[in-house]
Amino acid sequence: MLFQVEMDVRIPHDVPAERADALKHAERARAEDLQRAGVWRHLWRVAGRYANVSIFDVAGPPELHDVLSTLPLFPFMEIQVTPLCRHPSSIRDDDR
Repeated sequence: MLFQVEMDVRIPHDVPAERADALKHAERARAEDLQRAGVWRHLWRVAGRYANVSIFDVAGPPELHDVLSTLPLFPFMEIQVTPLCRHPSSIRDDDR
């Protein structure tokens, strides 16, 4: 099942810079692992914001929640989730 996930990251200003940098490094590594596994299918940055729009491919909402909660920056994210389904006019075979 595909989900569009919009993530706005809001790290509090009182988090020490070293801690924030470590979280960002860990977040990048986790995102790369999930992309290689085919779970995080697409990842786009939203210009001008510390935010992204992504497409996740998971079995359903419980798995999506489990995956998102493993992200190191999860405690600092505002997340919007939209379930997606194949459009009848799509010419792509890998849309689900």
